[in-house]
Amino acid sequence: MGEPFYITTAISYPNGPPHIGHAYEAIAADAIARFQRQQGRDVRFQTGTDEHGLKMAQAARGEGVEPRKFADRMSRLFQQMCDTLNVSYDRFLRTSQSDHYRASQAIWTAMEERGDLYLGRYEGWYSVRDEAFYEEDELTTGDGDAKLSPQRTPVEWTVEESWFFRLSKYQQPLLELYAANSEFIRPESRRNEVVRFVEGGLKDLSISRTSFDWGVPVPGSDKHVMYVWLDALTNYITGLGYPDDTELWRRYWPADVHLIGKDVVRFHAVYWPAFLMSAGIPLPKQVYGHGFLLSRGEKMSKSLGNVVDPMVLADRFGVDALRYFLLREVPFGQDGSYSAEAIVNRANAELANSFGNLAQRTLSMVYKNLDGVLPPPGKKPEDLELLAGVEVAVTSEIPHAFTQFAFSQGIEAWLRQVFACNQYIDSQAPWTLRKNDPERMRAVLGTLVGAIQALTQAIAPVIPASADKLTNLINAGEGGVPIAQPTPLFPRLELPEDEEAAA
Repeated sequence: MGEPFYITTAISYPNGPPHIGHAYEAIAADAIARFQRQQGRDVRFQTGTDEHGLKMAQAARGEGVEPRKFADRMSRLFQQMCDTLNVSYDRFLRTSQSDHYRASQAIWTAMEERGDLYLGRYEGWYSVRDEAFYEEDELTTGDGDAKLSPQRTPVEWTVEESWFFRLSKYQQPLLELYAANSEFIRPESRRNEVVRFVEGGLKDLSISRTSFDWGVPVPGSDKHVMYVWLDALTNYITGLGYPDDTELWRRYWPADVHLIGKDVVRFHAVYWPAFLMSAGIPLPKQVYGHGFLLSRGEKMSKSLGNVVDPMVLADRFGVDALRYFLLREVPFGQDGSYSAEAIVNRANAELANSFGNLAQRTLSMVYKNLDGVLPPPGKKPEDLELLAGVEVAVTSEIPHAFTQFAFSQGIEAWLRQVFACNQYIDSQAPWTLRKNDPERMRAVLGTLVGAIQALTQAIAPVIPASADKLTNLINAGEGGVPIAQPTPLFPRLELPEDEEAAA
């Protein structure tokens, strides 16, 4: 069994159906998990839904149903999204599950025993949409001088009895953590933001609510439910069996990476390590805050009418084409933009025309001219040069990039070799060699099959279904068994009529 690797996504808040941002994070985490499995790591991959809090209670009330029934229905949509997008999670965790209640109450008790919790009264600004508390100096103003959070969401003045966590006690330990481990928060821009925030001073954090009851009950305080973020963050250890000393816990904790959106970095890089320090639990190795996906350069919002259902995109363009586009188009960690025409253009140019066509014409020639029997690679300088370039890409350039989550760089290295293969097949012209030098044709086709096989394996974390189909076709030809007639992997996409009008 290989070295363990534990990766998590931020669990999604299912007060509405999933959008493309949820899909982006799930796909990126899946590509990392698949890549690490390829490297021989023993991967544990967890995702799920964060179902408690005032926002969920209000959404359920708006539909006239109980919060649990609403959570059941909405969480199914998020799990279906992961399944549709071929996300290879090991556990889809829901915070309404009984083992999560037990884990959340256990970490609460551990923090309380440390002397880090006390009962008080909260007065301050609270954003229901963010499920977050804000200081006065963090607020901005909107229309009519209405106060807004830093995320431009409405805030309301809240007064209620609350349990508090002594976050202020952990200001210096957190700064020491960031200084000692420069990789704890990535990318560097997120790290700098967090360091500045903590250096500005930390105040104790309200961690319970009494104004609603949809949440994890506070041990010994029946009127209180836990602040949704304390409960939500605990999911990462719930899924490994905490508080019990399980085999999963011993093997996979601490997590190798929490993959999250940049808007929740504070919760993961400030609150979460402080909670863990208090509870005496080892810290995760890294928090990675990726950027946002923008629709034609604009942030998605219901009011703008540009929120896109990832299931619709997957149905329109294909799951692998969507996965490829999202990881190819945007340098991971930065904000990026997408549109239907951009997806169509990338998929057609790079998947259909370049890689798909390369595989189709090579394997079709093997099927038609060599009775489907795969030949060995050639040994001429041009053959060896092509295979050497592919070897460097698949054993060095692509793994190095994917290890750093630099998906677009890794895909560019992969594409350079796809283009090199296309130049090679055009210059060698095996369709001409078929008539005047059939042995050389065999060598050229064998060289191309070897290159395609290696490139398929390298890109499999990004386009797993297509890669499996191609790999299975080639592997079936081992030992001189004829391969089946190949079919095109990537049909050319057409821009939907409604998108043509908008383009």
